[in-house]
Amino acid sequence: MMIPANPGGGWDTTGRALGKALQDSGAASSVSYDNKGGAAGALGLAQFISGSKGDPNALMVMGAVMLGGLITTKSPVQLSQATPIARLTSEYNVFVLPANSPYKTMKDVVEQMKKDPASVKWGGGSRGSTEHIAATMIARDVGVDATKVNYVAFRGGGEATAAILGGNVTIGGSGYSEFAEYIGAGKMRPIGVTSEVRLKGIDVPTHKEQGINVVIGNWRGVYGAPGATPAQRATLTEMIVKATKSKSWIEALERNGWTPALLTGPAFDTFVDDEFASLRAVMVKSGMI
Repeated sequence: MMIPANPGGGWDTTGRALGKALQDSGAASSVSYDNKGGAAGALGLAQFISGSKGDPNALMVMGAVMLGGLITTKSPVQLSQATPIARLTSEYNVFVLPANSPYKTMKDVVEQMKKDPASVKWGGGSRGSTEHIAATMIARDVGVDATKVNYVAFRGGGEATAAILGGNVTIGGSGYSEFAEYIGAGKMRPIGVTSEVRLKGIDVPTHKEQGINVVIGNWRGVYGAPGATPAQRATLTEMIVKATKSKSWIEALERNGWTPALLTGPAFDTFVDDEFASLRAVMVKSGMI
Protein backbone atom coordinates (compact mmCIF):
# COMPACT_ATOMS: atom_id res chain seq x y z
CA MET A 1 0.00 0.00 0.00
CA MET A 2 1.63 3.20 -1.20
CA ILE A 3 0.50 6.15 0.92
CA PRO A 4 1.73 9.25 -0.96
CA ALA A 5 1.79 11.48 2.13
CA ASN A 6 3.52 11.69 5.48
CA PRO A 7 1.99 9.87 8.48
CA GLY A 8 -0.90 11.46 10.35
CA GLY A 9 -3.09 12.81 7.58
CA GLY A 10 -6.19 11.74 5.69
CA TRP A 11 -4.50 9.51 3.12
CA ASP A 12 -2.51 7.77 5.85
CA THR A 13 -5.63 7.19 7.96
CA THR A 14 -7.54 5.96 4.92
CA GLY A 15 -4.79 3.62 3.74
CA ARG A 16 -4.28 2.01 7.12
CA ALA A 17 -8.03 1.66 7.73
CA LEU A 18 -8.39 0.01 4.31
CA GLY A 19 -5.43 -2.27 5.00
CA LYS A 20 -7.02 -3.41 8.25
CA ALA A 21 -10.33 -3.97 6.49
CA LEU A 22 -8.64 -6.02 3.75
CA GLN A 23 -7.17 -8.29 6.41
CA ASP A 24 -10.23 -8.44 8.66
CA SER A 25 -12.44 -9.37 5.69
CA GLY A 26 -10.04 -12.09 4.59
CA ALA A 27 -9.41 -10.35 1.25
CA ALA A 28 -5.69 -10.08 2.05
CA SER A 29 -3.53 -12.10 4.44
CA SER A 30 -1.16 -9.20 5.18
CA VAL A 31 -0.66 -5.56 4.22
CA SER A 32 2.53 -3.48 4.32
CA TYR A 33 2.67 0.31 4.01
CA ASP A 34 5.06 2.75 2.36
CA ASN A 35 4.69 6.48 3.17
CA LYS A 36 6.18 8.88 0.61
CA GLY A 37 4.98 12.45 1.06
CA GLY A 38 5.44 15.57 -1.02
CA ALA A 39 4.08 17.50 -4.03
CA ALA A 40 0.42 16.64 -3.32
CA GLY A 41 1.17 12.95 -3.75
CA ALA A 42 3.17 13.30 -6.97
CA LEU A 43 6.37 11.96 -5.35
CA GLY A 44 4.57 8.87 -4.08
CA LEU A 45 2.85 8.46 -7.45
CA ALA A 46 6.22 8.60 -9.23
CA GLN A 47 7.64 5.94 -6.92
CA PHE A 48 4.52 3.80 -7.34
CA ILE A 49 4.69 4.01 -11.14
CA SER A 50 8.40 3.21 -11.34
CA GLY A 51 8.45 0.49 -8.68
CA SER A 52 5.15 -1.37 -9.00
CA LYS A 53 4.67 -2.03 -12.71
CA GLY A 54 2.63 -5.19 -13.22
CA ASP A 55 2.50 -5.96 -9.48
CA PRO A 56 -0.97 -7.46 -8.83
CA ASN A 57 -0.63 -6.82 -5.07
CA ALA A 58 0.16 -3.09 -5.27
CA LEU A 59 -2.32 -0.38 -4.26
CA MET A 60 -1.96 3.39 -3.88
CA VAL A 61 -4.21 5.74 -1.93
CA MET A 62 -5.19 8.85 -3.90
CA GLY A 63 -7.98 11.39 -4.22
CA ALA A 64 -9.05 14.90 -5.11
CA VAL A 65 -5.90 16.39 -3.55
CA MET A 66 -3.69 14.42 -5.95
CA LEU A 67 -5.67 15.63 -8.95
CA GLY A 68 -5.33 19.26 -7.84
CA GLY A 69 -1.62 18.80 -7.16
CA LEU A 70 -0.93 17.24 -10.55
CA ILE A 71 -2.65 20.20 -12.21
CA THR A 72 -0.66 22.84 -10.28
CA THR A 73 2.75 21.14 -10.32
CA LYS A 74 2.61 20.07 -13.98
CA SER A 75 4.09 16.78 -12.83
CA PRO A 76 5.95 14.63 -15.39
CA VAL A 77 4.11 11.58 -14.03
CA GLN A 78 0.41 11.18 -14.64
CA LEU A 79 -2.30 9.34 -12.78
CA SER A 80 -3.37 7.75 -16.08
CA GLN A 81 -0.17 5.67 -15.95
CA ALA A 82 -1.63 3.69 -13.02
CA THR A 83 -4.82 1.60 -12.91
CA PRO A 84 -8.05 3.00 -11.43
CA ILE A 85 -9.69 0.70 -8.89
CA ALA A 86 -12.22 2.48 -6.66
CA ARG A 87 -13.45 5.65 -5.01
CA LEU A 88 -13.91 4.91 -1.31
CA THR A 89 -15.13 7.92 0.64
CA SER A 90 -16.12 11.55 0.42
CA GLU A 91 -15.95 14.32 3.00
CA TYR A 92 -15.91 18.09 3.21
CA ASN A 93 -13.29 20.48 4.47
CA VAL A 94 -13.65 22.30 7.75
CA PHE A 95 -11.73 25.50 8.51
CA VAL A 96 -10.49 26.02 12.06
CA LEU A 97 -8.76 28.63 14.20
CA PRO A 98 -6.32 27.93 17.04
CA ALA A 99 -8.20 28.18 20.36
CA ASN A 100 -6.24 31.31 21.34
CA SER A 101 -6.77 33.10 18.01
CA PRO A 102 -7.81 36.77 18.21
CA TYR A 103 -10.36 35.94 15.50
CA LYS A 104 -13.60 34.21 16.40
CA THR A 105 -15.49 33.74 13.14
CA MET A 106 -14.97 33.39 9.40
CA LYS A 107 -16.27 36.95 9.08
CA ASP A 108 -13.36 38.14 11.26
CA VAL A 109 -10.87 36.31 9.03
CA VAL A 110 -12.46 37.69 5.87
CA GLU A 111 -12.39 41.27 7.19
CA GLN A 112 -8.69 40.94 7.99
CA MET A 113 -8.00 39.42 4.58
CA LYS A 114 -9.76 42.37 2.93
CA LYS A 115 -7.47 44.77 4.82
CA ASP A 116 -4.26 42.84 4.19
CA PRO A 117 -4.42 39.47 2.34
CA ALA A 118 -0.82 38.58 3.18
CA SER A 119 -1.45 38.89 6.93
CA VAL A 120 -3.78 35.87 6.91
CA LYS A 121 -1.83 32.60 6.65
CA TRP A 122 -3.97 29.70 5.43
CA GLY A 123 -2.49 26.32 6.39
CA GLY A 124 -3.31 22.95 4.89
CA GLY A 125 -2.16 20.18 2.58
CA SER A 126 -0.12 20.48 -0.58
CA ARG A 127 -0.64 23.14 -3.23
CA GLY A 128 -3.74 22.20 -5.18
CA SER A 129 -5.42 20.49 -2.22
CA THR A 130 -9.15 21.03 -1.76
CA GLU A 131 -8.51 23.33 1.22
CA HIS A 132 -6.11 25.40 -0.91
CA ILE A 133 -8.71 25.66 -3.67
CA ALA A 134 -11.39 26.52 -1.08
CA ALA A 135 -9.22 29.34 0.36
CA THR A 136 -8.86 30.93 -3.08
CA MET A 137 -12.59 30.46 -3.76
CA ILE A 138 -13.42 32.22 -0.48
CA ALA A 139 -11.12 35.11 -1.38
CA ARG A 140 -12.63 35.45 -4.84
CA ASP A 141 -16.19 35.33 -3.50
CA VAL A 142 -15.57 38.14 -0.97
CA GLY A 143 -13.78 40.37 -3.46
CA VAL A 144 -10.14 39.70 -2.57
CA ASP A 145 -7.57 39.01 -5.32
CA ALA A 146 -7.28 35.20 -5.12
CA THR A 147 -3.67 35.32 -6.33
CA LYS A 148 -2.76 37.16 -3.10
CA VAL A 149 -3.96 34.38 -0.79
CA ASN A 150 -1.10 33.52 1.59
CA TYR A 151 -1.31 29.73 1.55
CA VAL A 152 1.21 27.63 3.49
CA ALA A 153 1.38 24.07 2.17
CA PHE A 154 2.41 21.12 4.35
CA ARG A 155 3.49 17.62 3.32
CA GLY A 156 0.94 15.88 5.51
CA GLY A 157 -2.00 16.40 7.85
CA GLY A 158 0.16 15.87 10.93
CA GLU A 159 2.43 18.79 10.03
CA ALA A 160 -0.53 21.06 9.23
CA THR A 161 -2.21 20.19 12.54
CA ALA A 162 0.96 21.01 14.49
CA ALA A 163 1.22 24.37 12.71
CA ILE A 164 -2.38 25.26 13.57
CA LEU A 165 -2.04 24.21 17.21
CA GLY A 166 1.22 26.17 17.46
CA GLY A 167 -0.33 29.31 16.02
CA ASN A 168 2.09 29.29 13.07
CA VAL A 169 -0.81 29.81 10.67
CA THR A 170 -3.89 32.00 11.07
CA ILE A 171 -6.43 29.47 9.87
CA GLY A 172 -6.25 25.82 8.86
CA GLY A 173 -8.31 23.57 6.65
CA SER A 174 -8.69 19.82 6.26
CA GLY A 175 -11.23 17.02 6.45
CA TYR A 176 -13.23 17.10 9.67
CA SER A 177 -11.84 13.72 10.73
CA GLU A 178 -8.30 15.13 10.97
CA PHE A 179 -9.36 17.91 13.36
CA ALA A 180 -12.17 16.21 15.30
CA GLU A 181 -9.97 15.26 18.28
CA TYR A 182 -8.68 18.82 18.70
CA ILE A 183 -12.07 20.42 18.15
CA GLY A 184 -13.52 18.13 20.82
CA ALA A 185 -10.72 19.04 23.22
CA GLY A 186 -11.26 22.77 22.68
CA LYS A 187 -7.84 23.27 21.05
CA MET A 188 -9.33 24.31 17.71
CA ARG A 189 -12.40 26.40 16.92
CA PRO A 190 -14.30 25.34 13.76
CA ILE A 191 -15.66 28.32 11.85
CA GLY A 192 -16.87 26.99 8.51
CA VAL A 193 -17.43 23.87 6.44
CA THR A 194 -17.40 23.58 2.64
CA SER A 195 -20.59 21.48 2.40
CA GLU A 196 -23.94 22.49 0.91
CA VAL A 197 -25.72 21.89 4.24
CA ARG A 198 -24.47 21.37 7.80
CA LEU A 199 -22.81 18.03 8.41
CA LYS A 200 -24.85 15.57 10.45
CA GLY A 201 -24.01 15.73 14.15
CA ILE A 202 -21.43 18.51 13.65
CA ASP A 203 -22.42 22.00 14.79
CA VAL A 204 -20.36 24.01 12.30
CA PRO A 205 -21.97 26.60 9.99
CA THR A 206 -21.50 26.21 6.24
CA HIS A 207 -19.83 28.97 4.28
CA LYS A 208 -23.08 29.47 2.39
CA GLU A 209 -24.87 30.20 5.69
CA GLN A 210 -22.30 32.92 6.26
CA GLY A 211 -22.88 34.56 2.89
CA ILE A 212 -19.85 32.97 1.19
CA ASN A 213 -20.85 30.95 -1.88
CA VAL A 214 -18.21 28.20 -1.61
CA VAL A 215 -19.00 24.48 -1.80
CA ILE A 216 -16.28 21.95 -2.55
CA GLY A 217 -15.95 18.28 -1.61
CA ASN A 218 -13.02 16.00 -1.01
CA TRP A 219 -12.87 12.30 -1.86
CA ARG A 220 -10.38 9.46 -1.58
CA GLY A 221 -9.82 6.28 -3.52
CA VAL A 222 -7.27 3.68 -4.59
CA TYR A 223 -5.38 2.84 -7.79
CA GLY A 224 -3.55 -0.31 -8.80
CA ALA A 225 -0.17 -0.72 -10.48
CA PRO A 226 0.68 0.38 -14.01
CA GLY A 227 0.15 -2.38 -16.54
CA ALA A 228 -2.39 -4.31 -14.48
CA THR A 229 -4.36 -6.71 -16.64
CA PRO A 230 -8.18 -6.58 -16.76
CA ALA A 231 -8.25 -9.76 -14.66
CA GLN A 232 -5.90 -8.27 -12.05
CA ARG A 233 -7.99 -5.10 -11.93
CA ALA A 234 -11.15 -7.17 -11.44
CA THR A 235 -9.53 -9.14 -8.60
CA LEU A 236 -8.34 -5.99 -6.82
CA THR A 237 -11.78 -4.42 -7.23
CA GLU A 238 -13.43 -7.50 -5.70
CA MET A 239 -10.99 -7.32 -2.77
CA ILE A 240 -11.78 -3.64 -2.15
CA VAL A 241 -15.54 -4.20 -2.34
CA LYS A 242 -15.22 -7.07 0.13
CA ALA A 243 -13.12 -4.92 2.49
CA THR A 244 -15.67 -2.08 2.46
CA LYS A 245 -18.32 -4.49 3.77
CA SER A 246 -16.21 -5.43 6.81
CA LYS A 247 -17.06 -4.35 10.33
CA SER A 248 -13.72 -2.55 10.77
CA TRP A 249 -14.27 -0.42 7.63
CA ILE A 250 -17.80 0.52 8.70
CA GLU A 251 -16.39 1.49 12.11
CA ALA A 252 -13.66 3.57 10.43
CA LEU A 253 -16.29 5.44 8.42
CA GLU A 254 -18.19 6.30 11.58
CA ARG A 255 -15.10 7.15 13.62
CA ASN A 256 -13.67 9.51 10.99
CA GLY A 257 -16.89 11.07 9.75
CA TRP A 258 -16.35 9.72 6.24
CA THR A 259 -19.28 9.30 3.88
CA PRO A 260 -19.18 5.96 2.04
CA ALA A 261 -18.90 6.66 -1.70
CA LEU A 262 -17.86 3.38 -3.32
CA LEU A 263 -17.51 3.65 -7.09
CA THR A 264 -15.70 1.13 -9.33
CA GLY A 265 -15.18 0.16 -12.96
CA PRO A 266 -15.87 2.47 -15.92
CA ALA A 267 -18.00 4.75 -13.73
CA PHE A 268 -14.94 5.51 -11.58
CA ASP A 269 -12.81 6.13 -14.70
CA THR A 270 -15.35 8.67 -15.95
CA PHE A 271 -15.64 10.27 -12.51
CA VAL A 272 -11.86 10.89 -12.32
CA ASP A 273 -11.82 12.42 -15.81
CA ASP A 274 -14.73 14.72 -14.90
CA GLU A 275 -13.04 15.71 -11.61
CA PHE A 276 -9.84 16.69 -13.44
CA ALA A 277 -11.88 18.94 -15.75
CA SER A 278 -13.96 20.57 -13.00
CA LEU A 279 -10.99 21.16 -10.67
CA ARG A 280 -8.97 22.70 -13.49
CA ALA A 281 -11.87 25.05 -14.30
CA VAL A 282 -12.21 26.14 -10.66
CA MET A 283 -8.45 26.70 -10.34
CA VAL A 284 -8.35 28.81 -13.50
CA LYS A 285 -11.22 30.96 -12.20
CA SER A 286 -9.47 31.35 -8.85
CA GLY A 287 -6.18 32.41 -10.42
CA MET A 288 -4.26 29.37 -9.18
CA ILE A 289 -3.20 28.41 -12.72
